[in-house]
Amino acid sequence: MDIKLDPSRDDLPLVANTSHILVKHYVLDLDVDFESQVIEGTIVLFLESGNRFKKRSSSTEVTCPSESNEACKFRMPEPCQIPVTNTKTFSSKIGYNDFVICGKGEKDTSGKDGNHDNQEQASGISSSKYCCDTGNHGSEEFLLVLDCCDLSVLKVEEVDVAAVPGIEKFTRSPKLRNQIVHELMALPADRWREQLDYYARCSQAPGCGELLFDTDTWSLQIRKTGAQTATDFPHAIRIQYRTKPQGRSVTWTSDQSGRPCVYTVGSPINNRALFPCQEPPVAMSTWQATVRAAASFVVLMSGENSAKPTQLQEDYSSWHYYVTMPMPASTFTIAVGSWTEMKPEICSSNDVATERSFSPSEADFRYIGVCGHMEYPCRFQKASATTQKIIPHRVFAPACLKGACQETLLPLIPPCLSAAHSVLGTHPFSRLDILIVPANFSSLGMASPHIVFLSQSTLTGMSQLCGTRLCHEIAHAWFGLAIGARDWTEEWLSEGFATHLEDVFWAKAQQQLAPHEAREQQELRACLRWRRLQDEVQNSPEEMQVLRPNKEKTGHVSDSGSSVIRHGLNPEKVFMQVHYLKGYFLLRFLAKRLGEDTYFSFLRKFVHTFHGQLILSQDFLQMLLENIPEEKRPELSVGNIFRDWLESSGIPQPLQRERQALAECGLAQQVSAEVAKWVRVNRRPRKRKRKDREEVFEKLLPDQLVLLLEHLLKQKTVTPRTLQSLERIYRLSEQDAEVRHRWCELIVKHKYTKAYRDVERFLQEDQAMGIYLYGELMLSEDPRQQHLARRKDHSENLCHASARSPGGPRLARTLDIKGRAMGLLKPAVAAHALWGDLPKGPHRRAGVKRRTLSSSLHGAV
Repeated sequence: MDIKLDPSRDDLPLVANTSHILVKHYVLDLDVDFESQVIEGTIVLFLESGNRFKKRSSSTEVTCPSESNEACKFRMPEPCQIPVTNTKTFSSKIGYNDFVICGKGEKDTSGKDGNHDNQEQASGISSSKYCCDTGNHGSEEFLLVLDCCDLSVLKVEEVDVAAVPGIEKFTRSPKLRNQIVHELMALPADRWREQLDYYARCSQAPGCGELLFDTDTWSLQIRKTGAQTATDFPHAIRIQYRTKPQGRSVTWTSDQSGRPCVYTVGSPINNRALFPCQEPPVAMSTWQATVRAAASFVVLMSGENSAKPTQLQEDYSSWHYYVTMPMPASTFTIAVGSWTEMKPEICSSNDVATERSFSPSEADFRYIGVCGHMEYPCRFQKASATTQKIIPHRVFAPACLKGACQETLLPLIPPCLSAAHSVLGTHPFSRLDILIVPANFSSLGMASPHIVFLSQSTLTGMSQLCGTRLCHEIAHAWFGLAIGARDWTEEWLSEGFATHLEDVFWAKAQQQLAPHEAREQQELRACLRWRRLQDEVQNSPEEMQVLRPNKEKTGHVSDSGSSVIRHGLNPEKVFMQVHYLKGYFLLRFLAKRLGEDTYFSFLRKFVHTFHGQLILSQDFLQMLLENIPEEKRPELSVGNIFRDWLESSGIPQPLQRERQALAECGLAQQVSAEVAKWVRVNRRPRKRKRKDREEVFEKLLPDQLVLLLEHLLKQKTVTPRTLQSLERIYRLSEQDAEVRHRWCELIVKHKYTKAYRDVERFLQEDQAMGIYLYGELMLSEDPRQQHLARRKDHSENLCHASARSPGGPRLARTLDIKGRAMGLLKPAVAAHALWGDLPKGPHRRAGVKRRTLSSSLHGAV
């Protein structure tokens, strides 16, 4: 069933047949080899089938994209096809001492272990186009279909879990392997340590028969001779595989110190090029992973434990992580490199959990009742977690960035975490690692469970860019991870919330900021976002401006559970920020209509109700309208909000009425006055008359500088003298990346050669935002600018960054040194390109950055 897609127009297929069988737990056992740029090893899948999954009727046709029967052939791997394992790697052995086996009913009281969330993920439109899976087709054998791409699968076998010593305690029929797996997965949450220990033991059990398998572009298909239903299919299987250096889920590169490293990226194909998995949103699972690498490397991962290395022979180390909260497999993140842990000079006493009484404003952080999610060790039910304002956190980066991290990032983490807790209550995760990723990371930030990637661009200038970006990623712990979208097309449920909460968190994190100052700054950011939204709707296809394109079919999937993601492989979607902007303005509209106290009180209640679950837009809107007084909801209904905000292109009608208020923002008006001064300065002759008075310029905030430079970019001509004065007065080359980006645009537009060094530095150090500038330089007819763009170190890095974005390879080809830069994109789109991070894959957690207001708009989950 090899599927050939045109990434410029086709949707992304999610082919796993989750309606018949679900992966409930993954055990990964991997070796990282930097010489071959390959990750190889095994993954063991523990599967569950049952009456609660839809059975496909025998009359249903199996649809394969190919007319030929060759598409669904199966094969057994030939022994000669399995290469000899690198002698530097080790046999797959998970240390059983990583877990303490608890007795029945014994609860874990360790303070270092927490719990988890699920990610915002959801399927798109229902389709059988990409489906080649079966439930029970008469005499046909059951077919397990996994999402898989860019992997070399070497062997698939059933695991003999009955051979594990002591496993008989789980069943009265120890020879029934599927019954053993079922009983193991059914252990209560308070026996999670014992459960993880036996998952590890089972993963190392011997094989008991190889399974037939086949791979194509988007999937791995597995069957067992004679197994006609999901119930008959083995419930524990082991897959031996290796990644490919060009795999789209991982990036092999060098860090800022020139040392090799590898990390997973937020790409449209998510983790299917890292390991075979189920990607549809309902396939939430737990996992544990053992990763081996040379002892000089640090392994970071989505895991609730702060792993420490176990020394192996020949200078190799082993790292082990695990999670106990079911989450989609695409939220799994790994980074391996020569990272150094950055520690503050003085440890804060606020970093520990404390018991305290609630103030009246915090009284609604606790709600009595059972959580609505599936059973797992939930932090929302822990009294100590509800009062933990600042969760344990670590910062990792190359050693050369130690000073910048200590000066800019480390002081911001405690106040940002505390601010988030003051707004939403219990942190969904028990700990947080923050990694400063290599310069060619294609985003300013990306959030995953227990770990956040930040670009080095956030460390420059004042603290605002770093603080707002950090707040945005912290917000994703609740919206995007703890609460996920059940349909990937509803990205606003992650990005809209994170963008809105980013401002709220950052205002509270700046403890010295007076309430009226916080309001003014938020209004300025709303003004800037309004400008972005206007650009968005004027220069993008109408069909891609809709937040809920599937309307009443949102969340629907095929009978098998497979689906497609609308525009998931369309490279133009990289430049779309509508889900950030419209989502932000919708939530801002609701907060103003209801009053902020009422709105945020409801939001805390909503988080407690839906954490650990996947939602659709109507789940949020219906609960909101049910929990507000009648007098506060005139003309508010789920249908009206769908019509005005989520199912229409263009600027929503309610937002049109706010246009004048946004234009009258005090800080924006101050910028307008400064722009007028610069226009006068720019018009003056080179030799001024004595009677001309000297202009006095006001000190501006970073967001004001962004707005000022955007106004000046509209001027047809800006003289070198004016540009020199601008740089001197505002020290533009020392500002944050958002300001410097606009400054570089002015330099390029007006060919201000004296400042080309600033453009060169930006292309080298701020590659998350540099693709737009690179395109501008390549489209220029100026030889010096084209030479600047063609410099090998710039062009290769920027093409590499673009290759990891949605539509990556095609986008990269348009941004190469042969002069085809931006050829894929309409000129109008390139001209208004917004740089913010996209979600991981089509759902959240972050892709290519675009030019936009500071860190407000971006992507992970």
